[in-house]
Amino acid sequence: MIKNGKGGGNTRTGLVFEGKVDLATFLRSQPHYSMKGHEVYFDNELVAKIFKKNDFYGIFLKELNIDWKKYISKRLLPDDSIFVLLNNTLFIIECKHQQVAGSVDEKLQTCDFKKKQYKKLMAPANIDVEYIYLLDDWFRDPRYKDVLDYIISVGCSYYFEYIPLKKLGLPVPPELVED
Repeated sequence: MIKNGKGGGNTRTGLVFEGKVDLATFLRSQPHYSMKGHEVYFDNELVAKIFKKNDFYGIFLKELNIDWKKYISKRLLPDDSIFVLLNNTLFIIECKHQQVAGSVDEKLQTCDFKKKQYKKLMAPANIDVEYIYLLDDWFRDPRYKDVLDYIISVGCSYYFEYIPLKKLGLPVPPELVED
């Protein structure tokens, strides 16, 4: 159970990597999931594709035949991204960890701009975009209330150390579903 965070009872069926395990590693360790390169399979059915940093441009945009320079002026490098075929949505996942006050505080306020940039990139392929922060417990401090409220107000989202598979539109292994 995540104390004071989003998710709660679905912890067993969510992405829990706390900055130590990336999305691909996490999914490979789940029942029914497997990976071949960037492709994610559930019971041998292709359900998604994962891209980190430069692979987003060098592989994903190249597959889509999208020249990023025609749509944005500077490349954005996602910590993790997953294109879920089941709902035709690209999820940009940014992991933010903090131990002392610093620049990450202000970076949280850039999600609206970045989401709009990714939307420009995905428009030619008619792919929806969601922007999610995966935050550590540092950001539970009440001084982040305003910025967390802002993230929600601009159509982005955040989770503390956990993102439910359902949020991403990925199948939940039946043996992990809690009654």
